[in-house]
Amino acid sequence: MAPIVTVSQLHKYFGRLHVLNDINLEIERGEVVCIIGRSGSGKSTLLRCINFLEEPSDGSIEVAGIQVRAHDHSKEGRQKIHDIRLRTGMVFQEFNLFPHMTVLQNIIEGPITVKGMERQHAIELAEMNLERVGMLFKKDEYPNRLSGGQKQRVAIARALAMEPQVMLFDEPTSALDPELIGEVLNVMKRVAMDGMTMLVVTHEMGFARDVADRIVVMAEGNIIEIGTPEQIFTNPKNERTRALLDRYRAAEAPSSTNALAE
Repeated sequence: MAPIVTVSQLHKYFGRLHVLNDINLEIERGEVVCIIGRSGSGKSTLLRCINFLEEPSDGSIEVAGIQVRAHDHSKEGRQKIHDIRLRTGMVFQEFNLFPHMTVLQNIIEGPITVKGMERQHAIELAEMNLERVGMLFKKDEYPNRLSGGQKQRVAIARALAMEPQVMLFDEPTSALDPELIGEVLNVMKRVAMDGMTMLVVTHEMGFARDVADRIVVMAEGNIIEIGTPEQIFTNPKNERTRALLDRYRAAEAPSSTNALAE
C-alpha cells in the first residue's frame, strides 16, 4: 500500500533563509509520527507545507494520492491544494476558535461552508466529535468561558469534524499551563488509538515515547535522524540527537516545562 503522505525533495526559503533543505519523508496510513527538534529547526514549517499554509519553494507534496509540485499555480494545481486541505486536519499552537461563535457553531462552520454539508448532519457530526474529546457538555458555551485545555480539545474536535485522513498537530500543548497539558495529550492518544494517521510536532517526550510509531529529528532545516522511539531514546545515532534529548531531559524540571516550545 502506498504511503498516505509523501514529501519529496522539499525545500523552503524565507528570503535567503533556507528553512527546509531537501526533506524526504513518507508516512504510512495509520502511523503516528512525532517530529522533534530545537526551535527554528523547521518542524512547524514542514507541517505547514504539507497542507500548503506555506508554499514550498521546491519539491512536491502528496497526500492520499493527490500530488502537488511547488509553484503549480494552474487551476488544476489550486484544486489539488484544496483537495489536500480537505484531507488534512490541522491543530495549531493557538486554538484559533471564533470568539463570537459557540463551541458547536465553531465546529459546524467548516463542514457547512467548505464541504456543503447539511446543517443537521454537521450538528450530528460535531456532537459525535465533541463526545469523542469529552466536550459535548460545553457545546453551547463561548470560547471565553473555556480553559486553555478545553479550547484545544474543541479545536481537535473541529479538525476531526472535517473527516480528515491525516491529522497535523503543531505543538498543540505549548500554549497550555502545565496542569492542562495532560488532558489534551490524552485526547490525542485516543485519536491515535482509533487509527488516525498523525504527524505531531511536539516537545512532549513522554507522548512521543508512548504513542509514536516513528520519531523524526530535525536540525537546521534537515532531517538528521528517523527511528522508533526505542532507538531514538536509547541509542540515537546522531550526536545532535543526543544533545537535543539532553536538553529535553533538562527541560522536564517543573520550572522549565515549556523551555523548548516554539
